[in-house]
Amino acid sequence: MKLLHIAASPRGPQSESLAVAAAFLDTVREVNPDVTIDEWDLWDGTLPSFGPEAVSAKMTVFAGEQPSGPAADAWEAAIATFRRFDEADTYLFSIPMWNAGVPYILKQFIDVVSQPGLAFGFHPETGYTGLLRGKRAAVVYTSAVYGPSRPPAFGADFQAPYFEDWLRWAGVTDISPIHFRPNLATADADAVRQAAHTQAREVAKLLTAGR
Repeated sequence: MKLLHIAASPRGPQSESLAVAAAFLDTVREVNPDVTIDEWDLWDGTLPSFGPEAVSAKMTVFAGEQPSGPAADAWEAAIATFRRFDEADTYLFSIPMWNAGVPYILKQFIDVVSQPGLAFGFHPETGYTGLLRGKRAAVVYTSAVYGPSRPPAFGADFQAPYFEDWLRWAGVTDISPIHFRPNLATADADAVRQAAHTQAREVAKLLTAGR
């Protein structure tokens, strides 16, 4: 079993999402020491951009042709990124809420790996088909102010619906969400934090025990 942790927070030890993810990973190591864990910090500078050359390559591939020149280089970078992603059979995503959505670095990752023939197929009559098969995902969602029972003045959730829609679109339908929100503008942050860490440990046991 190979587990890939994709971290979308740049806050290091101050990050609530990374702390919950750490509880998950510590449990995995305890329950199943044979699991291979790959830590992918999206802020480490290795994620390629997805600009004009990459877009040109994608549309060229969509047309059934092969990109060339700078577009071919951009395409190879996208393929290499996807391969690292696709090597894992279990995912852990740690995602803080930014402006009701996900951090832009995570959107960049999605744009890089969401390529025809890799993450998805397309038919003009039947539409999209996700090509990721047999994979499972645990997703840590955190937010400082937004909470599901709070009024609109405390924000809205375009974080989880967007991200889980993308997972399902790519073929990952076994999704275990872990929520810690709100974690700042609340009187009982410690209790909610403890509950999130407990949930992370339980999900880790379910996903990795005996695999």
